[in-house]
Amino acid sequence: MDNRLLSIGHGYSARALAARLVQEGWHVVGTTRSADKMAGIAATGAEPVQWPSSDLRSLVAEFPNILISAGPGIAGDPVLAELRDTIVDAAPQARWVGYLSTTGVYGDHSGGWVDEQTPLNPSTARGQARVDAEVAWQSIRDLPLHIFRLAGIYGPGRGPFAKVRNGTARRIIKQGQVFSRIHVEDIASALELSLNAPSRGAIYNLCDDSPAPPEDVIGYAAELLGVPVPPAVAFEDAEMTPMARSFYAESKRVRNDHIKRELGWSPHYPDYRSGLAAILAQSAGRGA
Repeated sequence: MDNRLLSIGHGYSARALAARLVQEGWHVVGTTRSADKMAGIAATGAEPVQWPSSDLRSLVAEFPNILISAGPGIAGDPVLAELRDTIVDAAPQARWVGYLSTTGVYGDHSGGWVDEQTPLNPSTARGQARVDAEVAWQSIRDLPLHIFRLAGIYGPGRGPFAKVRNGTARRIIKQGQVFSRIHVEDIASALELSLNAPSRGAIYNLCDDSPAPPEDVIGYAAELLGVPVPPAVAFEDAEMTPMARSFYAESKRVRNDHIKRELGWSPHYPDYRSGLAAILAQSAGRGA
C-alpha cells in the first residue's frame, strides 16, 4: 500500500489522524491557510503546505490518499472550486478520498434517531452547505469517495473544562434537546480503519453510543473538577451568539451501527463521561 496522505484543511480531526499515521511510517502532507500554523504541523511529523496560496495540483495528482477537512463557504466547496479539474483527472488512479461532513445534514428530528439511510433535510444554512458539498463530491465519476458525517467533536483542548473553571459555563436548558458527540481520537481511529479497508462510495456516521442533553455534559465536567455545577438558564432567556443558538435548532440521536458492522470500529470513548474523564486525566498528566 502507498502510505501517502494529502490532508487538505489540516485541522483538529486531521491532526489526530496524522499523529497515528506518522508513527506508522506514513508521509502526511497537511495544508493550512495560516503561515503561523506551519511550524505546529511540522512538529507533529507532517509536512506543512500553505494553501490556497500555493498550487496543490501536483500533490493531488500524485498522492493516492486524500482527506478533505476544509468546510464549504458562501461560494461552495473551496477544494472543488480550485482543484476540481485536477481531482477529476486523478480520480481513476486515486485509492481513497475521505470527506469530513457533519450530522447536521439530517436536520432536526425532535430527539429521534437517524442513520445513514435517513433523508437529508438540514434546518440551517450551514447544514445545507454541507449537503451541497457532499453532492458535489459524489458527482465526480470514478472517485473512491468516503463520506464521514461527524457528530459534535470534542477532545483535548476542545471541551467544557476551561469555561467551567473560569465560571463562564452555563447549563442551557431546552426541553427535549439532545446531541450526539464524538471524541477526536475515535474519529482518528475510524479514519485509519477506513484507509486500511477502502469501500468506494461508503457513508459513515461517526458518533459515540450515548446521545445526551448538553446541560448534562456541563454538569459532569463540573463534577469532575470538583466545582459547583454552573447555573441553569432557560434557552429562551440565554444570551447566545447566532452560531451557538443555531446548534439548538436541531435535536437528534445519531446511530453508528453501520461503521461498526462495516469496519469493526467501536468508540474507545462510548459516552461523554469516559471521554471527559480521559481529557482531564491527560491534562493533569501534562501538569495543566
